[in-house]
Amino acid sequence: MDITRRTFLKVSGITMGVMLCPPFLKDSKAKSYAGKLKTKEGTETTTICPYCACGCGIVVTASGGKVLNTEGDPDHPINEGTLCSKGNSLYQTANQIRPSDVSDDEPGYRNEKVLWRKPGASDWTEIPWGLAMFMMAAKIKRTRRQGFVDVDPETGITVNRCKSIAALGGAALDNEECYLYTKLMRSLGVVYLEHQARI
Repeated sequence: MDITRRTFLKVSGITMGVMLCPPFLKDSKAKSYAGKLKTKEGTETTTICPYCACGCGIVVTASGGKVLNTEGDPDHPINEGTLCSKGNSLYQTANQIRPSDVSDDEPGYRNEKVLWRKPGASDWTEIPWGLAMFMMAAKIKRTRRQGFVDVDPETGITVNRCKSIAALGGAALDNEECYLYTKLMRSLGVVYLEHQARI
């Protein structure tokens, strides 16, 4: 069969007419429902991706202490709604944190114990957060005391610096957290203060 211009236009017109018939049209009500289904029962909260130094925005939808969905924040100036494979996998990571013996109905679950492995041991021991914080503070205090320099030996100038501790900021910190983190490190006399984005 020879296809002429007239035949082509007839076939194209008939095809378009058939495709515009009601059975071929998408149900707008079903599409709207499907779009809201994953977040229907949850509360949306914006946050920052904790992985790399980009600081992409993420919208987390959670209900009853369980993450229902994570997706890129379309209003965020860095990623404008897009996410890499690590950011997309954040949903799986968040849901793996909850132990299997904790009910999904238990709201506001947070880990109440810290896993600590004693020096030379092969097994982990559960300790409370308070003890973990005390142990970290004691180690920081001891390390600072051992490496603190009051006066520069070459110039005789008072420097009050600690060269035995280094601090590395993370991309998941917002401006206020970075400010407090920097003030804390400066109050300890830390001079090796960097950010992960510059490394």
